[in-house]
Amino acid sequence: MDQAKYEAMLQVALEEARQGFAEGGIPIGAALFTEDGELVSRGHNRRVQEDDSSIHGETDAFRKAGRQRSYRKLIMVTTLSPCWYCSGLVRQFGIGTVVVGESRTFRGGADWLRENGVNIIDLDSAECRELLERYVAAHPEVWNEDIGKE
Repeated sequence: MDQAKYEAMLQVALEEARQGFAEGGIPIGAALFTEDGELVSRGHNRRVQEDDSSIHGETDAFRKAGRQRSYRKLIMVTTLSPCWYCSGLVRQFGIGTVVVGESRTFRGGADWLRENGVNIIDLDSAECRELLERYVAAHPEVWNEDIGKE
């Protein structure tokens, strides 16, 4: 798959991130696609909105995908490098490719996933980075809670 297709997929995750931001939540969005680029599901971080620390962007998209016979050929697209929790989900279910909007704000488990055979494509999106940086500057305590820092 070429860069333009990955960037188009990222736009879906970015729409989700913007929705989360508009709702007052952490602006991280995600989507699952087939290897042919067909959208399976989408979601965004709703920890603040739902008062549920388990609803990260990736887990929201994963849950909305419903049961799948196999996840190996699915592509997880996320606006931010997945945290360890979401990286564990990728490994547990064998998702083979993760498209990352950006990893400068938070590195998460991208290197670990790569070391374990997951194809990581980091698009280094300024738009993803700026959206999250704006939120973190305004709500550092919520961000630190989200990534498990005191």
